[in-house]
Amino acid sequence: MTGLEQIIKQIEDDAAASAASIRRDAEEKAAQIAQEARSRGEARAQEIAEQAKEKVKDLQSRAESAAALQKRQSILAAKQQIIRELMDKSLRAMDALAPADYFANIQKLVHKYALAQNGEIFFSQRDLDRLPKGFEQELAQAVPAGGSLKISREPRNMEGGFVLVYGGVEQNCSFAALFDAARDSLQDKLHALLFAGGY
Repeated sequence: MTGLEQIIKQIEDDAAASAASIRRDAEEKAAQIAQEARSRGEARAQEIAEQAKEKVKDLQSRAESAAALQKRQSILAAKQQIIRELMDKSLRAMDALAPADYFANIQKLVHKYALAQNGEIFFSQRDLDRLPKGFEQELAQAVPAGGSLKISREPRNMEGGFVLVYGGVEQNCSFAALFDAARDSLQDKLHALLFAGGY
């Protein structure tokens, strides 16, 4: 082998050794990058999985809260429906009383709402047609001292009860108006009676 051939051989060997070293470094670097990417990918996947778990937990909690709220609202609506039905039934029962009991209640209401003034009392046509004999005299006893009530023959459009008129000022004492005025208080009392045990 000549000197030139030896130099060329030496250059080729050095180039091959250098190329092998560069390839090894590149492979190691690639393996390191791949490992880091896997690690980052696994960490990100874990992070995404944790976030997904939290979202599921949050959604489940919201769904449970919404279901509990809907249940409470349904129970409240049912309670209110029961109370409304009882109040409507009570109103109808007042109007359906036998005449003696009905007009005894009218006298009690007149005693409660009449003023110590001269006024007029209006009834429905149904009540005018069934007024008991001597009712006007009985009514006079229910009116406070210094007052009087004349029964008007002009009927009012109402189910039961009466309307008091004093000098053009009307006081609606129909059963429906009295129930409406006392509705909140009655609902509270009925609720306490019916659902005292939490139902």
